[in-house]
Amino acid sequence: MTKLWGGRFTKETNELVEKFTASITFDQKLALEDIEGSLAHVQMLGECGIIPMDDVEIIKQGLLSIEQKIINEEVQFSVEDEDIHMNIERLLIEEVGPVGGKLHTGRSRNDQVATDMHLYLRKQTSELIELVKQVQNALLLQSKENIETIMPGYTHLQRAQPIIFSHHLLAYFWMFERDKERLIDSLKRINWSPLGAGALAGTTFPIDRNRSAELLGFDTVYPNSLDAVSDRDFILEFLSIASIMMIHISRISEELVIWSSQEYQFVELDDSFCTGSSIMPQKKNPDVPELLRGKTGRVYGNLIGLLTVLKGLPLAYNKDMQEDKEGMLDTVETLNGSLRLLAPMIETMMVNKEQMYAAVTNDYSNATDIADYLVTKGLPFRQAHEIIGKIVLYAIQHKKYLLDLSLVEYQSFNPLFEEDIFKVLQPKHVVEARNSFGGTSTEQVKQQIVLAEGKLS
Repeated sequence: MTKLWGGRFTKETNELVEKFTASITFDQKLALEDIEGSLAHVQMLGECGIIPMDDVEIIKQGLLSIEQKIINEEVQFSVEDEDIHMNIERLLIEEVGPVGGKLHTGRSRNDQVATDMHLYLRKQTSELIELVKQVQNALLLQSKENIETIMPGYTHLQRAQPIIFSHHLLAYFWMFERDKERLIDSLKRINWSPLGAGALAGTTFPIDRNRSAELLGFDTVYPNSLDAVSDRDFILEFLSIASIMMIHISRISEELVIWSSQEYQFVELDDSFCTGSSIMPQKKNPDVPELLRGKTGRVYGNLIGLLTVLKGLPLAYNKDMQEDKEGMLDTVETLNGSLRLLAPMIETMMVNKEQMYAAVTNDYSNATDIADYLVTKGLPFRQAHEIIGKIVLYAIQHKKYLLDLSLVEYQSFNPLFEEDIFKVLQPKHVVEARNSFGGTSTEQVKQQIVLAEGKLS
């Protein structure tokens, strides 16, 4: 098969080289974006008088025909044509004849592939934004249903202070809100047009880059042709955002794994998001959150991979940059699938409110409130802290919890204790006492929910 660029060569490409350098096995995912860019480019060529409008219409009809065949899965791409651009150009020439060869006037594969990736990432980023909203909606739904649910809050995975379960879930809402905002902001950089920059230096044809950008819905045009074909910042930014989001997905997945264990029993995941054991019939394994946690590594790897590829490249285009696509495509697929699973898994999980409340009545997480109690009585906090430490040690040694101690026992540590200490130690009181903005009291959680609803509206 004769190469579309083969005029300068006297030998056929080595078969191993052909397979090693071809990208069609993965960049075929950019087929529709490649056609979209070509339709805008050829329209611009016609409007600028670079090729006749009759030829423009023939080429456009040919591209639309190929597009429909791709959608119908009727196209077989060829490794011999290396990439999606050459494959579509050959298909076009087969479809409409030699006039199809005019399509590539005034552009290079360098600006063409960059345009494809801008178009692809713009579309995928917009879809991911909507998927993040679905996760936020699921968190918000569970938060509304658990405003009265009290659970242990943790630091160092040790019980720290009682909190409302809604408060815990809303922490993830705000993490995903920042992820969403990062995705939205990244569209400013994604929506630049490199089309018409040529191989690196522009073109001798009197093209109108602003017109092709307008046809493609881009906000602006790269002002420097070298930068246009060599820039992959927008992909790095996406991979960075995806990596941060996968941290959040992994963290909540880890908590779902822990909470659904026999030791905690705080939640039960719906059967449709779990699997069984091939040998132990009693098992219900949280495979989905475990796999979400595990897939974080591949997204990090894609970011580090592209950073490493780009770090030493001279301007402008280099074949190394072919390595930009697989990581980007894989990350889009991984993040898309993760968000689609996370939302319904959160929405359908059963919350064991009684088990959570039992946990906060069988620990020492209300100890801080005793210190605060003594402070309100006039004792310096540091002195109160020492006293409460001794009370906790006494309770542990006597196999009691703080609500089990008598007033006499409390007063043996300090005479400032009165009967109202037992009201202060109730989990509900502990929670409601934290009424500072952003705190875990019912009032503050309800305010958070209103703020969250505003972000989604």
